[in-house]
Amino acid sequence: MPRPLIATIDIAALRHNLNIAQQHAPNAKTWAVVKANAYGHGLMRALRGFANADGLALVEIEGAVQLRQAGWQKRILLVEGFFDASDLPLIAEHQLDFVVHDVTQVEMLERAKLPGKFNIHMKINSGMNRLGFTPQVSHAVYQRLHAIPTVRTISFLTHFANAEESANSKLSVAEQVRRFEQATADLPGKRCLSNSAGDLLHPECAADWIRPGIMLYGATPAAASAKSFELKPAMTLRSELIGMQHLEIGDSVGYGSSFVADKEMRIGVVACGYADGYPRHAPTGTPVLVDGIKTHTVGRVSMDMITVDLTSIPNARVGSEVILWGEGLPIDEVANAAGTVGYELMCAITDRVKIIEST
Repeated sequence: MPRPLIATIDIAALRHNLNIAQQHAPNAKTWAVVKANAYGHGLMRALRGFANADGLALVEIEGAVQLRQAGWQKRILLVEGFFDASDLPLIAEHQLDFVVHDVTQVEMLERAKLPGKFNIHMKINSGMNRLGFTPQVSHAVYQRLHAIPTVRTISFLTHFANAEESANSKLSVAEQVRRFEQATADLPGKRCLSNSAGDLLHPECAADWIRPGIMLYGATPAAASAKSFELKPAMTLRSELIGMQHLEIGDSVGYGSSFVADKEMRIGVVACGYADGYPRHAPTGTPVLVDGIKTHTVGRVSMDMITVDLTSIPNARVGSEVILWGEGLPIDEVANAAGTVGYELMCAITDRVKIIEST
């Protein structure tokens, strides 16, 4: 028998979540974000799950080529653009859209001698201060891009820093929109502002395109639960109990003996650890389901195992099903307990975890 740790990817949930994103912005087109191997769900599964998207967006050029080779004929957007002039022939060959966010990229485009034309997406730095052109230079950059013979169209996008925080005094969505509008005033081209949080919480920002990511996979960057937005988990990580122990008062569990029993306890050992992508920093109290009943971890996460409290689940046995996250246990709840975000948990699943699909 193989090790009983399986990640199930629900293609129907991907389709459902895309539909929810589109319902929030019925007049906008949709870039479905599939970077990082579709947030750990697999590019080819995302291609089927997001067949109704208007385009796919990712970081990795090699991933974009895979999508083309798999038959995706609609638009593909490289959200960090190209990294070197040597990328441009491949981008041209596969007709990829790409972001331009730095003057170095503009200079490489000005020097490039390639057949065909590119669809450019000019990134505006509206306050995130990672990538993009400030409003003060955006018009000048636009004019340089517009003068390049290989540029077909120029669109504009930005990225919200705090869309999930409804009352952020440092940098509000309204202020970022104001800066974006200042940067793009009187310039022709399609606009794209909304990420998942923008789509869910600020529908007025939908513009011409939306760019949902985490919500497509059934998690949410917002304080509200994914379920409250009718999102469905697309990944369920399941395992089984492979061992059990009885603890007396004063007995400890795991490396460092960090957890010490203050009462008699039944402990279950689960086939899952940080080598599978479960967060090593998850503390005692991180929720799990055993035979459909919520309990929690105790002690440190090991490379191949975690230990859970079975004291309130008397019928649990070796072979009992354990849900680490997904169906019945929102990934956001696990991530919050572990002091991280659902994005990291999804993306961290390692190659030794068996993946199956449901439709």
